[in-house]
Amino acid sequence: MAKYILKRCLVSILTVLVVITLIFFLIRMLPGDPFTSEKEVPKAVRENMLARFGLDKPLHTQYLLYLKNFFLHGDMGPSMKFETRSVRDIILYSFPASAKIGLLVVLASLLAGINIGIVAAMNQGRLPDRFSMFVATLGVTIPNFVLSNLLILFFSIKLKVLPPTGYGEMRHLFMPVAALSGYSTAFIARLTRSKYLEVMKQDYIRTARAKGMSRSSVVFKHAMRNAIIPVVTYLGPLVANVLTGSFVVETIFAIPGLGREFVLSISNRDYSLVLGVSIFYSCFVIMCNFLVDVVYVLIDPRIRLGDSDR
Repeated sequence: MAKYILKRCLVSILTVLVVITLIFFLIRMLPGDPFTSEKEVPKAVRENMLARFGLDKPLHTQYLLYLKNFFLHGDMGPSMKFETRSVRDIILYSFPASAKIGLLVVLASLLAGINIGIVAAMNQGRLPDRFSMFVATLGVTIPNFVLSNLLILFFSIKLKVLPPTGYGEMRHLFMPVAALSGYSTAFIARLTRSKYLEVMKQDYIRTARAKGMSRSSVVFKHAMRNAIIPVVTYLGPLVANVLTGSFVVETIFAIPGLGREFVLSISNRDYSLVLGVSIFYSCFVIMCNFLVDVVYVLIDPRIRLGDSDR
């Protein structure tokens, strides 16, 4: 176990290093810089701004300085567009909004997706199964930004029952959560149905049925534990994705979350903020994937951490 954790930590550090390297050089390949604007900036002012943020130094020197500040001091630097705010402060301010919506999306996706998948599997080939899979196919194929606009059109413009944008009250959260839950709910439903049908053909399920156990006991006591393992696999990246913010959906609904900040940082060429949010997202994905491995062991004791290394 200790060896496995140490190995995962080393791989995680290497992954973060690769992310920093790729984003650092790719963002600087974009035309312009943080101080490019429609109004012409005097040359002396521009040079002072570049020097203030160290952008006048050679690129490899900037890269090494960033690595030093990040790994030794955890410093992601100041925002190049909002000089009075550090990247760390922006992330700490924006993340709670994304996390609140993300937790609601995860709960809604799990509850709806697993139940739809079980109902579809228990009625294989019949109307509930066909209807559930038709809805799931729509959920997988319709992008969340299209669904967002459809929800705004229906609930805000036609019915006028929900505000089209904003954040703060529960009524502001319904459409963003629904838009972000569409794909994940449909995907979980399809995973659950597929795995459930596979599990129900196993010998231990036949044995449970032969002993006269009720259908509900077979479904929820014996089949459920193995049927949701693929869902747990998907849960890691799902949690990381929705808790760190959906870039497009947060922009559409004007939610002050991390995804919206990331979109703005790219359009502003805010190098330090782009890097900071990318690093935060990478670390979150790594942590979620590790927690998924631990949950595997809790669901099925036959699974052991580090078995793949043997």
